[in-house]
Amino acid sequence: MSAPSELSRGRLAAAVVALALGGFAIGTTEFVTMGLLPEVAEGVGIDIPTAGHVISLYALGVVVGAPVIAALGTRLPRRGLLIGLMVAFLVGNALTALAPGYGSLLAARFVAGLPHGAYFGVASLVAASLVAPHLRGRAVSSVMLGLAVANVAGVPAATWLGQQLGWRSAYWAVVVIAALTIAAVATAVPASPGDPDATVRTELGALRRPQVVLTLLVGVVGFGGMFAVYSYVAPLVTDVTGMSRDSIPLVLLAFGLGGVVGTALGGRLADLALFRSLVGANIATGVLLALIPLAARTPVTVVVAIFLVGAGASTLVVCLQMRLMEVAGEAQMLGAALNHSALNAANALGAWAGGLVIAAGYGYTSPGLLGAGLAAAGLVALTASAVLRRRELRLPEARPEHPSHAAQDARAAQVGEPAGR
Repeated sequence: MSAPSELSRGRLAAAVVALALGGFAIGTTEFVTMGLLPEVAEGVGIDIPTAGHVISLYALGVVVGAPVIAALGTRLPRRGLLIGLMVAFLVGNALTALAPGYGSLLAARFVAGLPHGAYFGVASLVAASLVAPHLRGRAVSSVMLGLAVANVAGVPAATWLGQQLGWRSAYWAVVVIAALTIAAVATAVPASPGDPDATVRTELGALRRPQVVLTLLVGVVGFGGMFAVYSYVAPLVTDVTGMSRDSIPLVLLAFGLGGVVGTALGGRLADLALFRSLVGANIATGVLLALIPLAARTPVTVVVAIFLVGAGASTLVVCLQMRLMEVAGEAQMLGAALNHSALNAANALGAWAGGLVIAAGYGYTSPGLLGAGLAAAGLVALTASAVLRRRELRLPEARPEHPSHAAQDARAAQVGEPAGR
């Protein structure tokens, strides 16, 4: 990673806010479809289950676009790449708002999802390059706060707008935010060169690194537990807790506020001890998910539990982002982008697995126990990562050459965690 740029505090804050604004736009478009699904279905003449495929196509775009764009774009100047990604995002959302039918809507959502992971990957690297090494976790978490704040403000506001003025207006609002992001990034983010020596082959070579694969597995499986609960939170609070449908936004707000707290906390913990924080966030999230059946008995406890799950899961996301940037070696952009591919795969896994246990007759609290089990599987992957790293340290000749390994090992020795990768 390049040395930190010499920026005034005001210029640094402006740059981070500009990057986070893109995250706010992405978070708004990703989740607003869920709130407007009935309106979208009616608007293009399909039923609600079929309209759910619109959400799936966006997620597929994220999974496909993150590694491909990150690998192809690593040589490009990073500020220009960020602007290009946000232009593509703007076009995808404009096509969504203009889509005349179901087929064109599916294609538009796929296009809108393509820049998602790559944007966060590039923005994370740019933010980290602007600060000293011991502040990089906080810089990355500040960018990802845009995504967390979207769940608190952007999604509810866009959902209300779509209900009042038609579902297409929500996506036009996202287009406006994307345009503001383009202007803000062009104005506030310093120029940053790409890597002239990088190739698609070397970038994708990161996928051969066991530590990268294990960390991605933590994201897909461990974080999938959160989505197993979040996907069915509405029937959980109405059918089990006995709350009214009008209270569902309150529960979702609690989750969003937890996400803001967890994202901010995750950056600080990652700067202190990355691997330990990753393990701790995974364990905490698993324990909280296991408590969902008990917490669902009363309105107060279920709201508190959902808030804490949001905080724990968001801490985990930031730590996963930093871990992938660390273990990917020279392919840091790809590593950072792949985190969002993994999280969208976790979304699909959690929703599918949660639906299976509910359909099997175990009730709406069963996804909590399932989620705890998935978090435990993520802990197994983390244990394998720690064992592998200690084995690598005992066999120096087996380690791939990388100029930052000595510094990573020294830092790891100080904090007592598996070093580097």
